[in-house]
Amino acid sequence: MVKLEQSMDILKHNDVHLANSTIGLGRTKMNVFSFAVDGVLIDTGAKSLFTSFRPFFEQADFEQVMITHFHEDHTGCAAWIQSQRDVPFYIHKDSVVRCSEEFVYPKYRQFLWGQCEPFQAEAIGETFQSRNATWDVIATPGHTQDHLAFLNRETGALFTGDLFIHPKTKIILAEENIVDTLNSLRKIETYDFNDMYCCHAGYVQNGHKQVKEKMEYLEELQGEVVDLHLTGMSVEEITAQLFPKSYPIVEISDGEWSAIHIVRGFVEGRGQN
Repeated sequence: MVKLEQSMDILKHNDVHLANSTIGLGRTKMNVFSFAVDGVLIDTGAKSLFTSFRPFFEQADFEQVMITHFHEDHTGCAAWIQSQRDVPFYIHKDSVVRCSEEFVYPKYRQFLWGQCEPFQAEAIGETFQSRNATWDVIATPGHTQDHLAFLNRETGALFTGDLFIHPKTKIILAEENIVDTLNSLRKIETYDFNDMYCCHAGYVQNGHKQVKEKMEYLEELQGEVVDLHLTGMSVEEITAQLFPKSYPIVEISDGEWSAIHIVRGFVEGRGQN
């Protein structure tokens, strides 16, 4: 039984305010974060968690909104914020039109995250200015093709959207490109950053080290997948051997979330690195 938990923790780390609401999936809990820092709001949470996010949005000090990617747990409250505040929203250029139109998600995602309402956004540039800093906008495709990360040049704080989440990825969405994700991690690892903020893990201590560990994990996994495939094993057989554990979201999503997408991505992406 899925339980939507309208709980909220508002934390502060250095100059970053973190709003964290939680959604329960059986015994598994997933955190959803929105961040406010230096006059910037980064991601807007899920509409299903609006009740818990609303006080944070009402009290947070921001004059522009940056979206890491178009998924509904990052854009869910954008329309409401836009109706309350006359502030600009920015997103990857490829998602400007998509955000302005109704976009229907699978039923289980509507239940978990709510159905987004359209909002108006502008195409983000290669950098942006906050009150006291210049930020780099880093293209990090993989989880989605419009995915972005934001790096504050002054403080070294890096906001990674859904690029990181966990150092050892076990399941991904069917639409994800695991080879692109690995290459995005390689790109991010070359940057000089200190604190890291993830939209599902929150503040990540030793962020640079954690990114490197995830990158190395995926590189090793890629090698295993390719080697097993060369022995004649099918994608299904490799998945069963490398990822024997079952996750509730795989069944709930009817396979939209699954480890098989990781294996298939590495098999089909052989030689693309």
